[in-house]
Amino acid sequence: MSTSDNEPGLYAAREPIFPKRVKGTFRNLKWIIMAVTLGIYYLTPWIRWDRGPSLPDQAVLLDLGNRRFFFFMIEIWPHEFYFVAGLLVMAGLGLFLFTSALGRVWCGYTCPQTVWTDLFILVERWIEGDRNARLRLHRQKKWDLRKVRLRLTKYLSWILIALATGGAWVFYFTDAPTLLVDLINGTAHPVAYTTIAVMTFTTIFFGAIAREQICIYACPWPRIQAAMMDEDTLTVGYREWRGEPRGKARKDEPEDAHGDCINCMACVNVCPMGIDIRDGQQLECITCALCIDACDDIMDKIGKPRGLIDYLALSDEENERSGTEPKNIWKHILRPRTIMYTSLWSLVGVALVVALFMRSEIDLTVAPVRNPTFVTLSDGTIRNTYEVRLRNKHGEDRPFRISIKGDPSLRVSLEGTPYETVTVPADTMKLQRVYVLAPRNSAPATSQSSGFRIWVEDASNGDRVYKDTVFNGKVK
Repeated sequence: MSTSDNEPGLYAAREPIFPKRVKGTFRNLKWIIMAVTLGIYYLTPWIRWDRGPSLPDQAVLLDLGNRRFFFFMIEIWPHEFYFVAGLLVMAGLGLFLFTSALGRVWCGYTCPQTVWTDLFILVERWIEGDRNARLRLHRQKKWDLRKVRLRLTKYLSWILIALATGGAWVFYFTDAPTLLVDLINGTAHPVAYTTIAVMTFTTIFFGAIAREQICIYACPWPRIQAAMMDEDTLTVGYREWRGEPRGKARKDEPEDAHGDCINCMACVNVCPMGIDIRDGQQLECITCALCIDACDDIMDKIGKPRGLIDYLALSDEENERSGTEPKNIWKHILRPRTIMYTSLWSLVGVALVVALFMRSEIDLTVAPVRNPTFVTLSDGTIRNTYEVRLRNKHGEDRPFRISIKGDPSLRVSLEGTPYETVTVPADTMKLQRVYVLAPRNSAPATSQSSGFRIWVEDASNGDRVYKDTVFNGKVK
């Protein structure tokens, strides 16, 4: 069964959106944020940081091979992943905080999808012209030499941007100057080339082709944000009570025949999502506020006060309709919901900072060898074996002294050395087998199990750490 050619299908074909260039406060703010965020992303891998001869000199590095994360003077080891988890919690709480206070400002200004889409649109505008020129080129059926030249130039520029994006990503995972030389010479690991290819493709697809479709259909945040917002949340809106009825007043009409909105469509033409903010809040709106800049510009030209489209809160609508002053902006921002998010965010942040400064530069883990649980020597001594992992976070080799506390009859012996001290190389972990012995007929030797504590002391500065474990003997 076929449908008629005139009958609409289940899905409408996507009509590309060509936002018009606009000038204003919010557009300038977006330019600044775009420049700062892109600068941080592309330049950070090239910042050098001297950590000594045994550690990488890259300021920010996710060293997956050695399972460590370097961030300037901070070094995160695998067992300290709780720092990363804490940062993720802070990022989530920060997103909740900003959404509850100012709507989807993250989406409108700092989301990578928004930033790279802005960059691709900027390049497109430089090459093909502003909105009307791009529309004419899009609707032009004939592929003449000019259209081919403009499209090829645009696509090549997009590919270069995407290639730089994918290249910058892999530089975060290994030494950037070394990897760049290897990439140029063709000697880099295939994983690097594969990652760059995948990142290049996804960057072009997300930022240059799909654009607003990612925000509408792929991103879950528009569907979650309602739970973070209430009637006091400041978000971009249209003062319908001031703008309606729309249209330009004719000479034979009274001055109050129409509202301030002259239906110029400026707010629609600049919207990167292609929506009309005058229809009310919509899932597609990313709160970029470009419609505010466009509308304010028109209001200035026709001699009307600014703010027909502005950051608004639903709780102020009744006051504004009656002509009274709206609530102070700080009363919208500082309310129980935002204070709660701020408090939680600050609590997690303080806890991470305290944990960062309290952590020791030495660490150990103790794992008793279970096969066998214990060994009886020829003189009746009971011996337990432990795998002790000694972690030296210093930039130089350190001697670690191992001792035990508990029953005074217990004594310790290290495999491979007659001494109780072992040298751990700089910024590494050393696996040391430790033997704990209990003489025949002593309390640990004749009891099924007894607790004791293994101490590790940095012989250079006296730092000490310990772990509690159990000595296994034989039953009487």
